[in-house]
Amino acid sequence: QVQLVESGGGLVQPGGSLRLSCAASGVIFSFNTMAWYRQVPGKQRELVAVITIVGTTNYADSVKGRFAISRDNAKNTVYLQMNSLKPEDTAVYYCHAYRTASSGDYDYWGQGTQVTVSS
Repeated sequence: QVQLVESGGGLVQPGGSLRLSCAASGVIFSFNTMAWYRQVPGKQRELVAVITIVGTTNYADSVKGRFAISRDNAKNTVYLQMNSLKPEDTAVYYCHAYRTASSGDYDYWGQGTQVTVSS
């Protein structure tokens, strides 16, 4: 059974940095895409950044130039380096992985990790 486990969240002051990690277990294949989403109470979950298996990336406008997504395909791990953090980045961050196979398309989610940006 595939599991995604996030780590690296916490409390940081405005302007600070955090690095999130998401490791997939129970996997014998590579994911087509891996991504980070975030959600605050009362709002829809939003895409923060996504990376394909060949390394193509895309970011939400609100994080461009501050966040960087990367992945290690050999470890089935995705990272999110977050710099110049702002209070509005406060949210629960979720890891997402997607793969397509002859049997269908599959989505996987982590349990989420809290990021709080506050002085």
